[in-house]
Amino acid sequence: MEQEAASFDDHAFAPMVSLELNVAMFKSRWQFCDRITEYLSDILGQGHSDPARYSNFLSVATNELIELAFRSTSEPGRINFSLYRSATFNRLRIAFPCEEALDRKHTYAASSERHPVPGAGSEDLVMKSDGTVLLRDLAAIFRAAIRIEKDGGHRIEIIADFPSAENFR
Repeated sequence: MEQEAASFDDHAFAPMVSLELNVAMFKSRWQFCDRITEYLSDILGQGHSDPARYSNFLSVATNELIELAFRSTSEPGRINFSLYRSATFNRLRIAFPCEEALDRKHTYAASSERHPVPGAGSEDLVMKSDGTVLLRDLAAIFRAAIRIEKDGGHRIEIIADFPSAENFR
């Protein structure tokens, strides 16, 4: 990536939309993953010269991250989906309760990295080998910076920064 996504600086991002659901309701129907993906992807496409193309392309990554969150939580509480925009990146943030929060504070997957994501041995589904490979692959395909961190207590956040440039291949 030419520029690290504002070094994950939230101050560089303006909020676009936020959606909060009860985890039990979210997990009651797998189809909620698709509905939320469609909603968030449509918003991400706004302001681009070809909004449908940009939305469709990023909906793949968005859907994978939402499904990862779906499979990773069984705890009661709230799941939050938020979108932010800066001049050069769009940020997706998914925060949800997780029984065993990560042992490490941060786990990164950036498109410029060529080594495994730290924390691959964690017991959390987000960090099991299939989740780690997924994050690394998504980061490479979408030229994204993806990280996972604790959100205090027993909550985890998946944070993905996608370049807003439309020159995907």
